[in-house]
Amino acid sequence: MNESKLMQQVTTIFSIFMVLFYLGVGIYFVFFTNLSYLDKSVRILMGSAFIFYGLYRAYRTYVKIVEVFFTKNEDQE
Repeated sequence: MNESKLMQQVTTIFSIFMVLFYLGVGIYFVFFTNLSYLDKSVRILMGSAFIFYGLYRAYRTYVKIVEVFFTKNEDQE
């Protein structure tokens, strides 16, 4: 395994954690009410943006996982 492929795998695993972070923050903004200093509409708007961005990142991470972990590299043949 070359260093470039290893680095791609590490960044892909980091992307999984970032997806969980964005979805977690979005769910926290939308469903938890202890952020009383923020207006409800601002919380919903920000939470929705985090959730949608998290879903986008989840899709891109899934594509990257399939590419990095489950496709055979032509250099290794």
